[in-house]
Amino acid sequence: MLDPDMQNAITHIHATPYKLVLEFAGAGSLALWLLHSVPGSSRTVLEATDRYASASLSDLLGRRPETFVSVETAMAMAQQAYERATYLDDAPPRSSLLLGVACTATIATNYIKHGEHRCIITVQNTEGITTYDMRMKKGHRDRVGEEMLVSHLLLRAIIRACGNSTIKPLDLAAGESLHEHHMTFTDPISCLLTQQVDTVLVYPDGHYVADEPVNGAILPGAFNPLHEGHLRLAQAASDMLAMPVTFELSIVNADKGKLNAASIEERVQQFRNHHPMVLSRAPLFRDKASLFPGCIFIIGYDTARRLVSPYYYGEKADMYAALEAIRTAGCRFLVAGRLDEGAFHLLSDIPLPHAYSDLFIELPEEQFRFDLSSSEIRESFENMV
Repeated sequence: MLDPDMQNAITHIHATPYKLVLEFAGAGSLALWLLHSVPGSSRTVLEATDRYASASLSDLLGRRPETFVSVETAMAMAQQAYERATYLDDAPPRSSLLLGVACTATIATNYIKHGEHRCIITVQNTEGITTYDMRMKKGHRDRVGEEMLVSHLLLRAIIRACGNSTIKPLDLAAGESLHEHHMTFTDPISCLLTQQVDTVLVYPDGHYVADEPVNGAILPGAFNPLHEGHLRLAQAASDMLAMPVTFELSIVNADKGKLNAASIEERVQQFRNHHPMVLSRAPLFRDKASLFPGCIFIIGYDTARRLVSPYYYGEKADMYAALEAIRTAGCRFLVAGRLDEGAFHLLSDIPLPHAYSDLFIELPEEQFRFDLSSSEIRESFENMV
């Protein structure tokens, strides 16, 4: 039988406009059952996933975390849950009250654990992220008891995020602790991560400006790491086009998922005191053109080849639609050559669709050639260390 106060609190959740995605790792899934035990959960729960295998959690985060039960891991999980909620919600952008909820925990099992029994719960919305860090007394409860405690804390975190602060506190034993911390999103990168802004321009002196127009040429890349080839390409493009070059990093990659705040900051620091860069959430050039109308994108031979290959779109009509959208935005491409399978290839080696050939400009080999890729440079560095 559900406690009447808890049942009323869950009824309140389902009556609010909040929608959420939950991610569990190690414990907390009983909270999902509690939400479903009260009618109306279909209005609240968009999705819930139990990341029990370590590979599943690594897949969610796009990397294997250094520590699975940590504040950093829980915050990254909540960020991914929030991003998933924005994708699943069918309401107009930025109109819903969305929550990304995460729980990572280590609790009693069928063997003695050397570390502490702990759970970390995070709830993210458009304004910030709240973290609950609970340490449990080993041996005081069995596995079911600890699972119930973690799930009730998780449920209380959701209740509070939905505007109800009257729920009674947890019954913790002597020696157990619960610490709460709230971080408000005020910096532009956090606002970009939560889709409150579309772009963030980072100046060489380190200051950030959200949704600042960008003019001239743009050199997109992952910059993992920023290397001599990027810098030489930017200079060659600037000389040829007689316009400034801004580096662009999309925090969303069509093949590799999303970057977290720490990774973004690490990439940004490479440009400090040297070059301007702009951060976006636009992995595709059609999206980039919409954000940066009138700009010339600096790309390599291999990227240009994909841009005019129907294989990468699924249908030829989709390719033409993307190229037409880029033309409509007034954008073009400056294409640098690249060493591929033992031969150096230029734009002239690519069969371009006649109707869109004017969108592409060739950067001559004598003005730029660099034969090492970022992956080769990373591999070389890893072998050195």
